[in-house]
Amino acid sequence: MTDVASGSRSVSSGTAESTRPRRKKPSAFTPKKLLVYAVLAILTILFISPLLYMLSGAFKTRNEAVGVVPQWIPKTPTLQAWREIFDTDAAPVARWFFNSVIAATLQALLIVTICSLAAYPLARMEFRGKKLLFGLIVSTLFIPPIIMLIPNYVIVSELKWLDNIIAIIIPTAASAFGVFFLRQFFISLPRELEEAAVLDGANRWDIFRRVIVPLSKPALATLALLSFLTNWNDFLWPVYVLFSGERQTLQSGLATLQSANSVRYDLLMTGAVIASVPVLLLYLLAQRFVIEGVSRSGLKG
Repeated sequence: MTDVASGSRSVSSGTAESTRPRRKKPSAFTPKKLLVYAVLAILTILFISPLLYMLSGAFKTRNEAVGVVPQWIPKTPTLQAWREIFDTDAAPVARWFFNSVIAATLQALLIVTICSLAAYPLARMEFRGKKLLFGLIVSTLFIPPIIMLIPNYVIVSELKWLDNIIAIIIPTAASAFGVFFLRQFFISLPRELEEAAVLDGANRWDIFRRVIVPLSKPALATLALLSFLTNWNDFLWPVYVLFSGERQTLQSGLATLQSANSVRYDLLMTGAVIASVPVLLLYLLAQRFVIEGVSRSGLKG
């Protein structure tokens, strides 16, 4: 009797499973996904096309670079533009590149240091006038940078920093955006970690150095990358404060090269490739930190 009952149950369960509608597996390519992929492919082509054309132009001859009909693939690839741009005394591109790397790296480190020290008390400490001070710092973001051009020039001139690489590092090292960005990230960190550090006898400096900074590597890396790019791409300020040819940065130096060789598009494309490669490599290396830092900095306000 027991075997018959168990057999009947198994048959009935098998019948129920067979009659139960099976869920369809989601299709890998739905019309919505295809549309999204098509839009992303079009945007990718639009964004990468100028870079590919620039790279192609760096290996063209002088005549091919100024041709009326654009050519994506050079007929006769050559390194003539690369040899000229590094051999000419009037345009020391290697020196300009070195100046830009030094200036952008030092300013990025300086901004990260200053902004982290300023953002920590605004995020974690309580003192009178804290909200007013933070509001004043944020309000400076609405001031167009061009307005500060003459005041900064006067200050740099009085300090005898003209025609010196210090002039493009120090004046903009106190970044209001950096303070705001790091403050938002510090707020998102759990306070329990600080409380545990206090119980272990740590002071404010120890908490900042051993707890906050290690946990804030994504935000610090993001700010360092943005600061590096800002200094690297800066054109107007170096033109005003750097006069000697060997002390120019890459961006201002390439502008001089353009004015001196108005029709040498092969040289201009080569210089643009040199200026863009470090930025692309730096972003690829720090992409993970950038995404994590930006996403976490907006959790709390």
